Amino acid sequence: MSLIYEIVSVKVNQYKLLIVVLFFVPMVLRAQEQPVLTITIDAKNTAQTIDNIGASGCWFSEGIGKYWPLAKRERMAELLFSKEVAANGTLKGIGLSAWRFNIGAGTAEQGDSSGIRDFRKRVECFINPDGTYNWDKQVGYQWFLRKAKDYHVENLIAFVNSPPVQFTQNGLGYKTVKDHKANLKPDKYNAYADFLSEIVKHFDQQKLHFNYLSPVNEPQWDWANKPGQASQEGSPWSNEEIHHAITAVDASLTKNKLTTKILTPEAGQLNYLYGGQSNAANQIQDFFASGSAYNFNNLKHVPKLVAGHSYFTDNGDNTLINVRKHLADTAAKYGVTFWQSEYSMLADGYKEGNKGRRSQMDCALFLAKVINHDLTIANAAAWQLWNAWEPGNAEFDTRYYLLALKPNPDYKDGEFTITKNLWALGNYSRFVRPGMIRLITTRNDGLAPLQVAQDVMVSAFAWGEDKLVMVVINYTEQTRLISPDLKNFKLIKTYRTYTTSANVGDDLKPSAAQTITVPINLQPRSITTVVFN
Repeated sequence: MSLIYEIVSVKVNQYKLLIVVLFFVPMVLRAQEQPVLTITIDAKNTAQTIDNIGASGCWFSEGIGKYWPLAKRERMAELLFSKEVAANGTLKGIGLSAWRFNIGAGTAEQGDSSGIRDFRKRVECFINPDGTYNWDKQVGYQWFLRKAKDYHVENLIAFVNSPPVQFTQNGLGYKTVKDHKANLKPDKYNAYADFLSEIVKHFDQQKLHFNYLSPVNEPQWDWANKPGQASQEGSPWSNEEIHHAITAVDASLTKNKLTTKILTPEAGQLNYLYGGQSNAANQIQDFFASGSAYNFNNLKHVPKLVAGHSYFTDNGDNTLINVRKHLADTAAKYGVTFWQSEYSMLADGYKEGNKGRRSQMDCALFLAKVINHDLTIANAAAWQLWNAWEPGNAEFDTRYYLLALKPNPDYKDGEFTITKNLWALGNYSRFVRPGMIRLITTRNDGLAPLQVAQDVMVSAFAWGEDKLVMVVINYTEQTRLISPDLKNFKLIKTYRTYTTSANVGDDLKPSAAQTITVPINLQPRSITTVVFN
């Protein structure tokens, strides 16, 4: 008791020192219990080149961009797009290098008769029923598109869920019959293509160039609902119909002397890119095999690039790994680059067998884990999140969005909360920039891929021999130490870390510069980006 009395009676400056001893030293000792993990990175051991890392602003951007107070919109745009550093050294945003803009089908003009139950998911259309164009539509969407351009976001991508309702077979923005065929009228393929070209041309004139145009989205889903029960715009497509549509769009872009590239087919699940049982399956083979009747190899605006969504392929580490390995093997066989163009935690795979709600940090860690596997096993050259913002709980199960919205009933104002997902994505988007090359890493602990998925996961990206970024996910409950073993790099002497963890303020929190001889300390359950200088 006398010792305790003497401790609490010391002077204030000594008391502060005691706190450091009591709390910091045990943390270091716990870290020392774990052997140092050595990560070997060779500048000559290269994989894919990164094209972009981005997100979508679908649906809710309209109300926010059109009605919400300017200061709120500006802050939301800054969080997504800014690459600036604040005066105190913190980052103002996550510096997305891609932004996905939804071209609407006209269900908003139909109102309740559209059959889409949530008015916020009805989207205006630029073309009028008489064939004229109204560029004052989708004002909210356009506001964020212009902000992305103002922040110099490198890739603007326009995508379509459904053709305009005046071109569809049932006059709606979704199907009502489960036949897994496109809702586009057979005689409207050229009209649909010209509609998309007209949009690209208009925005080119506005200095808002779409680098990519995606005419088809999730063609495997039937989107068949009874009127009044539809959740959003959408259309199925068979591979034959996709080929017909993409060929028409390619011809229209060429006719109009436009340079936008076509992104396709945005498969609803990754396994449909190489397999599956539907009329929209085996899409890499159908669209890029030289002997296929549906191949795109002679189309001017279609690069050897295939896009798919990571939904529903995240339930268990075995699935996470095997699906992506199969995809990478198939893409390599046909010389195709892969983009992961939509993902959020739609199913329950993110819970990893845990019952009940998951915390913000649990969701952020799982998000980072999927990104890591898409980049390092599927060899994704781009990674894009669905969705930047949605209404939802800001504390638990933040699985759908970067910013949790709490809108007013009329959606003309509201509040938003930053989630840890924003910073988890930012660990990649802010530092892994277009043109960087992923490097294949090795480790000294001999863990198999299934074990690594529950341990420390590492990805590395470089520009030449003097610029290197490493993103490290510590999935464990322990503090860990890693030591980088760099080969064939020049001039790299120091590093700085940016950490995202459950701790308040650990939102890409920067460290002081350290010499490369000092091991990197990883907080428990954290994501750390290491920038080597």
